[in-house]
Amino acid sequence: MNITNKTNMKQTAVQWLIHQLITENEVTLKGENYKLFELAKEMQKQQIIDAHDCGYIDGANKKNETAEQYYNETYKSE
Repeated sequence: MNITNKTNMKQTAVQWLIHQLITENEVTLKGENYKLFELAKEMQKQQIIDAHDCGYIDGANKKNETAEQYYNETYKSE
């Protein structure tokens, strides 16, 4: 499944879930919810970066980009 947002960037599963909770279940991004959502996004970002680094070590990185560049170009919407 290819999940994209309005800017045509891919969405992570956490970003998709947050969007669904806000739009379909009327969850708000206030207080503790905001902190938890931000923590989940950071955790997933680190997982994506770690996976990219493992691919780089295995020789799969054909673009010669850093993990941070890959994440920003693929998932970052802010």
